[in-house]
Amino acid sequence: MSIFVNRDTRVLVQGITGSQGLFHTEKMLEYGTQVVGGVTPGKGGQAVLGLPVFDTVEQAVRATGANASVIYVPPAHAADSILEAAQAGLDTVVCITEGIPILEMLRVRRFLQGGKTRLIGPNCPGIITPGETKLGILPGDICKPGRVGVVSRSGTLTYEAVDQLTALGIGQSTAVGIGGDPIRGTGFLEVLEAFEKDEQTLAVLLIGEIGGQGEEQAARYARDCMTKPLAAFIAGRCAPPGRRMGHAGAIISGGQGDAKSKIEAIRSCGIPVADTLDLVGEALLQAVRAAGMDEALLRRQDC
Repeated sequence: MSIFVNRDTRVLVQGITGSQGLFHTEKMLEYGTQVVGGVTPGKGGQAVLGLPVFDTVEQAVRATGANASVIYVPPAHAADSILEAAQAGLDTVVCITEGIPILEMLRVRRFLQGGKTRLIGPNCPGIITPGETKLGILPGDICKPGRVGVVSRSGTLTYEAVDQLTALGIGQSTAVGIGGDPIRGTGFLEVLEAFEKDEQTLAVLLIGEIGGQGEEQAARYARDCMTKPLAAFIAGRCAPPGRRMGHAGAIISGGQGDAKSKIEAIRSCGIPVADTLDLVGEALLQAVRAAGMDEALLRRQDC
């Protein structure tokens, strides 16, 4: 099992004829993702990488039976691309685009409320179920099928966490990069809820950063509602207050959202937090041992 996507997910690429869309479509195909078509307005009827291109998502869904999409569209048009995908009834939409205006994302969030479409992102690396499918820009060669779920606000740190787990012989059930923007789709809570329900996932690694209260909320949820061990890492310990660091959502204000307060809040819930990035794998093993779980279960190959 996995969360949100698997080998049966049928994927469209919005913006497939652009340089980024084309490059990453090729990488997804190489990984085994079931990409069934692309969408670029005005270029319907063409073919790219042997895939049909459509003018609209609705046309593509009717022709291919797609149930998910990945968006590689410039910021000025990305919000409309998300809305178009949702209106076409897709289950999962991954938006890689960075720099979408906040007011546009507020419009998107209002539209998605109560609907069936799950948005991952924007400003994210996407999602991967190792050995089955990947939607986005996550490097598949560092991933290993397994039993640890990974959820992260940072793209680069997602890669580092996954690479450390793989080096320790620990595979991943699904890795989700939720993105670092202040207004986004799926957050920590929704991902943790999904991992808790997933039979294959035995433990979870959470990678957070400064800004907002998502990590604290996730820790309280894990304490009160999760049966599976959780470990964490918080980036941004040296960030000065009031200055945005990388992500639009990574800003400390009003005495809240700094790394120290986040780490204290998470540890107060009984969750191990790695002191440095190179120790995230060890923090996970600490959580597993504290839960009385045999860490050898995380290295099993029959996933």
